[in-house]
Amino acid sequence: MLMPLMRNSRISSRSCQARWTYKPQPAHDPAKIEEPTGIPLPCGWLCYTSPHGLKYFVNSITNETTWERPSVEASAKSPSSSSHSSPSVETVHASPSTNQRSAEAIHPRKSSTASQINTPSKRPAGSQTATVNGITFPHPESHVEQVMLKPGEWSYCDYFWADQRDSQGAVLHTGFEVLLSKQLRGRQMAKEMAEFVRERIRIEEEYAKALSKLSINTLASQEEGTLGKAWVQLKRSLTSESEVHSKFASKLHGEVERPLLSVRESAKKELKKLEHHMGEQRKQLVSSLTHVEKARKQLAERQRDLEVKSQLLETKPSGKAEEEIKKARRKSTQAGDDLLRCVDVYNQTQSHWFEEMVTNSLELESMEEQRVELVQSHLMRYTQLHHEAAMFNQGTIDPLDKALQNVDPTKDRETWIGNNQTGRMRPVNMEL
Repeated sequence: MLMPLMRNSRISSRSCQARWTYKPQPAHDPAKIEEPTGIPLPCGWLCYTSPHGLKYFVNSITNETTWERPSVEASAKSPSSSSHSSPSVETVHASPSTNQRSAEAIHPRKSSTASQINTPSKRPAGSQTATVNGITFPHPESHVEQVMLKPGEWSYCDYFWADQRDSQGAVLHTGFEVLLSKQLRGRQMAKEMAEFVRERIRIEEEYAKALSKLSINTLASQEEGTLGKAWVQLKRSLTSESEVHSKFASKLHGEVERPLLSVRESAKKELKKLEHHMGEQRKQLVSSLTHVEKARKQLAERQRDLEVKSQLLETKPSGKAEEEIKKARRKSTQAGDDLLRCVDVYNQTQSHWFEEMVTNSLELESMEEQRVELVQSHLMRYTQLHHEAAMFNQGTIDPLDKALQNVDPTKDRETWIGNNQTGRMRPVNMEL
């Protein structure tokens, strides 16, 4: 039953996670400048060819980038404060899908990739995700609704994705650690139940020994008649009852205490492996996010450097300044490629962690269900043995009840007189 659930979980994971497929692209080569033919470009605009052979246009003054050929009117309305570090996302999205990948290969790598790694405190406008402690979730303000993996079943795999926090917001445990602690605590409860049963066994054994010792006590052993027989039967019943309690204690040890202890020891190594494995998965996720943040910072620095050099070229045009801009553009493009690659690695790592979470949480769910059923069966066996012991004890009491019902003081008097009489003749008056 578990395997189909695992497969469905993996399918759901792919639908819930944002996958990036990174394909390295050649950096933009500013040397590949095509002089447009026919209608001239507005002042400041240059035409470039992307690695895919598609033309795009860059404003050397404002560093604005667009797929559409700029017109003189559009250029006149374009704000001079536009910066290379924030090219228009709308322009890229408005272009055909065949051009979109080529747009990503151009040096102004957009914040569409950076938005995947935001924290709630630094969420750009329009971002649909928020990264919390290394994990990317839909942002609360985006109102994204997700279909549960196992709707209506209250399954572990749907309720433990976030971390457990204290009242101050500090992380106490990851969701998987909460599940794991539940399993470990349940096994500890099985051990304590076994200790409880062991104490009951000790009481039963001591009680059996005390009954056996009492059964051979000589007090009132001289009682005679039917009452004497009943008294002897009472002491015999103690002997039988002692044996019943001794057997009850032995069965409790073999059929209840030891199985409860085995519940605690079962899958102990497997739980340790799961704990270590999921801990490593989480570390890899955090590490990949660190690389994304580093690459994002590097891209921002390259874009700022390009902006400064572009402003310098505008104020002091020179061949050296143009070479510096070309170099800065290449570095900016490479930084964008590095960021996209890091985001891709992060998303793949998170997707793998997602699948492992689903698989292992369902495994813990199954183990917990089995533990509860096992403990239930062992405790039911405890009650069965108790009923059996009570029945055996009742068997020892029945002869005693019968013997007490047969007590007859008249018959006892007859028997005693017959055994101990000294003569029937009564005294008479003496005659003179």
